[in-house]
Amino acid sequence: MKICVTCASGVEAVTKREIYRLFKIDAPAISGRICFEGDWEQIAKCNLYLRTANRVGIILGEFNAETFDELFEGIKEIQFENFIPKDGKIIVTAKNVLSKLFAISATQSISKKAICERLTKKYGVNTLAETGERYKIEVAILKDHVTVTLDTSGEGLHRRGYRGLVGEAPLKETLASAMIDLSVWNPDRPLADVFCGSGTIPIEACLIALNIASGKNRSFDFTEWKDFDKEIFNRVKEEAIANERLDREIRISGFDIDENQLKLARRHAKEAGVEKYIHFQKADMRDFASRFAHGVIISNPPYGERLLDRKGIESLYRDYGKMVRSLDNWCAYTLTSVTDFERLFGKKADKKRKLYNGKLECNFYAHLGESPKKPNKN
Repeated sequence: MKICVTCASGVEAVTKREIYRLFKIDAPAISGRICFEGDWEQIAKCNLYLRTANRVGIILGEFNAETFDELFEGIKEIQFENFIPKDGKIIVTAKNVLSKLFAISATQSISKKAICERLTKKYGVNTLAETGERYKIEVAILKDHVTVTLDTSGEGLHRRGYRGLVGEAPLKETLASAMIDLSVWNPDRPLADVFCGSGTIPIEACLIALNIASGKNRSFDFTEWKDFDKEIFNRVKEEAIANERLDREIRISGFDIDENQLKLARRHAKEAGVEKYIHFQKADMRDFASRFAHGVIISNPPYGERLLDRKGIESLYRDYGKMVRSLDNWCAYTLTSVTDFERLFGKKADKKRKLYNGKLECNFYAHLGESPKKPNKN
């Protein structure tokens, strides 16, 4: 099958690196999509392991269409019966970019009609009951080229299963994991989030350090499909659990001034099964200090979109820069949409990368301290 992994703009290189680590496949990343040939075991591993991907799909067909008649006929040629049973619940979504077929609702309805016409003929019925498991199909048209994809994930992969409640300005788990991957942090170094909110960055770091699969505590649509061999997923999941490193000593902390946010953070950490590994504390960022050297701060501070006014942002970011510079060779990674962050922080970033927090364009700033010396093997 042709597997297609999607991810957010700006993190393609990170997701591509994850796929390479899993399968030693060096697939190109094009417009937030990474496609490669694979089987059900690889689909299971992608859903279970990938920390920065949005979804995992199977490309069912591709063709060009400049009219709705061409779209209908092209859709009808695809062998949906290889995946969708007679009672499958079919949900069609669509997106059109630079296409002559710009009407989203018409694209959806015509595509659904074509799928149903093919399946009713194949199954010898007048109508489809659609009382069974869910099959989500995306019809994406880019410059009149149609790609039809069957979604295997169900809910987006950022839904790990531990965050039922969110606080203000939540950060997606997939973006938090990408931020960690883009940093110099490794589990041998202390990590602190001094604006931890509901705990997403510390929890994701903990899952990485302990080698806990990101999808361990959630379900996926493909595991409920009639023709899928559940033993494949069970085997992959058992292997993931066997490779966990729960005895690892790590130093991960989260700080926030809002006790309600910290209550959520502790609850989320408990749901993720990592509450005993993370130190959460009510504290002002300005008071942060550490006896350790060469630690790493990874934070998503307020941007002023909802939580602070401009004057408050300026004061906060200036104090944040002073605090970081007071630490002993710590690195600080900061995600913010504030365009003059470096001026307020008081130092030009060593690296800067564009990322999107939802639809909001942000920059991920890296202020690097001196690297820890490697121990002398002699």
